[in-house]
Amino acid sequence: MGLNLDLWQKEILETKGNIVLCSGRQVGKSLIISRRDGEFAVKNAGVSVLIISATERQATELFLKVLNYLEDNYKHMIRGGKDRPTKHIIKLKNNSIIRCLPTGLSGTGIRGFTINRLTADEASFIPDSVWGAVTPMLLTTGGDIALLSTPHGKRGYFYECYNSKDFKTFHVKSEEVIKNRKISPSWTEFQRERAINHLEKEKGRMSSSEYAQEYCGEFIEDLQQFFPDEVIKKCMMMKRPKTFNRNRDYFLGVDVARMGEDECVFAIIDRTDRKNLIHIENIIFKKVYLNEVYNKILNLEERYNFKKIYIDDGGIGVGVFDYLLAEDKTKRKVEAINNRSRPLNRDETHKKKLLKEDLYNNLLGIMERGEIKLLDDDEIFQSFKSIQYEYVKKENQLTKFRIFGSYSHIVEALIRASWCIKDKTLNIWVR
Repeated sequence: MGLNLDLWQKEILETKGNIVLCSGRQVGKSLIISRRDGEFAVKNAGVSVLIISATERQATELFLKVLNYLEDNYKHMIRGGKDRPTKHIIKLKNNSIIRCLPTGLSGTGIRGFTINRLTADEASFIPDSVWGAVTPMLLTTGGDIALLSTPHGKRGYFYECYNSKDFKTFHVKSEEVIKNRKISPSWTEFQRERAINHLEKEKGRMSSSEYAQEYCGEFIEDLQQFFPDEVIKKCMMMKRPKTFNRNRDYFLGVDVARMGEDECVFAIIDRTDRKNLIHIENIIFKKVYLNEVYNKILNLEERYNFKKIYIDDGGIGVGVFDYLLAEDKTKRKVEAINNRSRPLNRDETHKKKLLKEDLYNNLLGIMERGEIKLLDDDEIFQSFKSIQYEYVKKENQLTKFRIFGSYSHIVEALIRASWCIKDKTLNIWVR
């Protein structure tokens, strides 16, 4: 592959049997596992490899890396014609097959396969109910399991396997990889310096517990999942409606991505009455710029005629917020929902800042009371599951309640859209 492999990567390639790769972010775990799976399929005729993850996006990313490795090194082994690779399957001329599938919430959609290797990407985020559906696939073949992930608390199948004598474990820290990886055409001194600077910024932004989890690959007991799995599953019951009525009370929540990076999410809520919400649409755009976000909001407004548009006016979102305030179609509808002052009494003489915890607690309460129906979508479940909380106490300071998530974009849009349950205003504006 033209790469200088780290010692731990070489050891993984040489290891037979079950493995757990627990690591910080961006260490090269999916790259080396894709090579391991590709070599296994090529050198063992007639085997079946199944790559899974909680969502299709995650499963496909690792699958494509396997395909790229095979095309670069064993192109003559890949079948063509009607058996050419698809989005979910690679067939080789030695009759080996590599598949990738999302598990969903239960794994029922992937039952029935007999496999020789199971590879699970972001394994700590796969619901525990899935493993009972997928591990029996290895029963008659004596096949092995490879689990790779950053940790997500001291719980679940991934954590149990990491501590099991039936698995060989690898623990890889981002800092160690960055500092110890040999300089090469694919890893230059300039890249190393940029990575080190990035980690220093992350240390300043994150709590010590979050940094230890995300970049040191440590299982942290103090970090707890904010939205319980059972609460999320109870609310996920909606399919996207085929029709809509512009005269209903629609609300838009927007999470604006950083400039040209990450994901920008638009969550649309139908408030059927003052106590019941229906999540009717969840739109994700990748690598969009501020003017594009602004134009997409105007297009959605033209279609849905929103009662309110809630947007984070902190950071990069302030640019979009300012655009919307200057636009006649949206200036009376857009509402900043980042540290906004809200009245505590009728005459509004006492006010309190709206905090991030208020937004999250509002949505959690709505979900626990069964007052919201969410779209049945694996990406939405994963976003909710990624949200964690902790209590941070610094010297000579009060204990602080902190909420964060590694894939929070969807939930960030939903906490804003669902704030509409607090809205008491009447829409008297005529367009």
